[in-house]
Amino acid sequence: MRLSTVCWLLPILLSLNTYGQQRDGETFQKEYQVHIARTQELVKVDGELDEAVWKNTAPLGSFWKKFPTDEGKAITKTEARVTYDDKFLYVAFTAYDSGKVFIQSLKRDIGHDGNDCVALILDPVNKRSNGFFFVVNAFNAQSEDQLSGNGERVSFSWDNKWYSATKRYADRWTVEMAIPFKTLRYTADKLVWGINFLRVDTKTNEYSMWTHVPVNFKTYDLGYTGALVWPEAPPKPGSNSVLIPYLTGGLEEDKDNGKPWKATGNAGFDAKMALSSSLNLDMTVNPDFSQIEVDKQVTNLTRFNIFLPEKRTFFLENSSLFSSYGVPSVRPFYSRRIGLDKNGNKIPILFGMRLTGNASKSTRIGLLSMQTGSQGDYSPENYTAATINQAVLKRSTLNLYFMNRQGFLSDSAKKADPLSAYGRNMGGEFNYTNLKGTWNGWAGYHQSYKPGISKDDKFMDIGGSYNGRYFSAMLDMNTVGTNFYTDMGYTQRIENFDAARDTTIRLGYKQVYNEFDYRILPKKSKVSSYQFQLTNSFVFNPDNTLNERSQSLGLNIMYWNTAQLLVSLNNYEVNLLFPTAFTDKTPLPKDNYQYSQATLGYQSDFRKTLSYYATVGGGGFYNGSYQSFIGGVTWRSQPHLNIDLRAEYDKLAFPDIYGATELFLIAPKIEINFSTAVFWTTFIQYNTQRNNFNINSRFQYRFKPMSDFFLVYTDNYYTDPLLKNRNRALVFKLNYWFSL
Repeated sequence: MRLSTVCWLLPILLSLNTYGQQRDGETFQKEYQVHIARTQELVKVDGELDEAVWKNTAPLGSFWKKFPTDEGKAITKTEARVTYDDKFLYVAFTAYDSGKVFIQSLKRDIGHDGNDCVALILDPVNKRSNGFFFVVNAFNAQSEDQLSGNGERVSFSWDNKWYSATKRYADRWTVEMAIPFKTLRYTADKLVWGINFLRVDTKTNEYSMWTHVPVNFKTYDLGYTGALVWPEAPPKPGSNSVLIPYLTGGLEEDKDNGKPWKATGNAGFDAKMALSSSLNLDMTVNPDFSQIEVDKQVTNLTRFNIFLPEKRTFFLENSSLFSSYGVPSVRPFYSRRIGLDKNGNKIPILFGMRLTGNASKSTRIGLLSMQTGSQGDYSPENYTAATINQAVLKRSTLNLYFMNRQGFLSDSAKKADPLSAYGRNMGGEFNYTNLKGTWNGWAGYHQSYKPGISKDDKFMDIGGSYNGRYFSAMLDMNTVGTNFYTDMGYTQRIENFDAARDTTIRLGYKQVYNEFDYRILPKKSKVSSYQFQLTNSFVFNPDNTLNERSQSLGLNIMYWNTAQLLVSLNNYEVNLLFPTAFTDKTPLPKDNYQYSQATLGYQSDFRKTLSYYATVGGGGFYNGSYQSFIGGVTWRSQPHLNIDLRAEYDKLAFPDIYGATELFLIAPKIEINFSTAVFWTTFIQYNTQRNNFNINSRFQYRFKPMSDFFLVYTDNYYTDPLLKNRNRALVFKLNYWFSL
């Protein structure tokens, strides 16, 4: 029986075991309530919990297991308490612990996964649509982010000033948090907030929570919060205006372009202003991102450009308002397009603004506008995006957007390239989620506008998913017109490179993607879960002929000691429309290619001082063969030193005239955490596919909360000819957070 047949039949059999009823969020807020009381006592945030208010406040204990299993009460005992005064919401945790705590880093925004930590999930609007996530690990490294009700992964990109302290004892560790009301977005007449508490005990591999959140939902899911009940209207948030000026300077040399050493300098500022209790304005003038860590390089064996994550802070905050439209392969908004020309070269950003927040209890809005300058013969551009999210039903939203890239071109430039004059996109999506969060559905319509184009310029998408305890499934269908442009976005496979003619051809497509997951949760075993996954992807040309299909059958075995074993079988069929080259020999011709691959991977217990992972793969690749090895070793001396080595080797071999190639990617990373305020990270990447050897070393000193000094050294060489220098630079950046 063919793998493709199994991929369709097996989910039907597995679906017979789908999990039944799960309680919804409204039920949770009746079962789980905390009545907060005001404190008249000054709370000193030192982690010692010696104030009378903590002794007189009944603890919230008896946490439930959350992950890897949600059956029963937590093994490790945790207590949480809350109180408030006119300026702060205070949260205290007592995390009972019999052994040495485990963390991966002292850096800010390290997150909650794989760290002994506690966290607060807060939904001041109590609409299950957006909220906040505050994390503190056992060594007081802070992480924070804004949450959206659609369950997107947290990136810890939102930054604001709040306070915490920890204290470690022989049998427990304690935490105090003080969150300024002015950092939160809420209306003072709301007497019930959504709230939840999380404890991660990495040594026992146990996530536990105050409310009983099903294992198939994320720990920070806003649909499963309890109720924080206020005795009176909470304090008004007050003004939250911030000015963050910066100063940079340094030396740089560009041998690629024959430019000798020169001194550089720059200055600018960011500003944050609360226009109301729930609406915030962010501004930036002459922004500088020299301190941002370089991209993690990857080997690309596809025929299309890959999606690299945004790392620039200004674009990350509240990014889900703009970037969540579409599907992973088609995003109308992709902020990395801002500040780059068509060849990926940096273009200076002069200034920008972002307005985000709640216009009402049910309406969330966003407005972004960025202005770039000229660079050589590249003209200035303005990028503007507007969005509105309207909450409907219980947990659903209706979302609309408009995006515009406007080029300020001369008449001759417009005549030479009329499509560069402007690019606009408009669209809307309806996202449905039932109250339990188990069923989701979505539908979207997107239209692009370009000079002289009036057809094949649409992108439409429809799909749905079910997320059960044991079984989950997803189906998505979309169609992309040949003339659908996203000047501010990303479309993965619409541009096809013809290697024989050295040109790019645009071609729309239709895609059907489905995914089925089945989870087994053993009760008494070294294994915590078996997860089977089947995926099917079909891509069709505009005339409905098959362009490409792929099918995958996988198994992920998770052990209680955090180790994982992964196995996958993959089958592909490609009707290649344009000659494609993977070597420097003759391009592969247009033809039908069918091949299969297999992958085996293992990750050891990451809690050990020395941990490792390895993945081997092989099989066919078009009309040739493919071999791959990906591996890594991590040595950790917690909490101060992490040494990580990542390496990848890929070998492609085709019939004689099409050649063969070997690709190497070696990327060691050394991270030294002197304290929660002083860090030194060195990242080295040797990538033969990109013919680049990069060294990036970054020192950071957080001398005050949200105020930093950076010193960054970067150096780039060719891998062929080996170690021929391309460019290098040494820069510093100083920024200071002024609360106004």
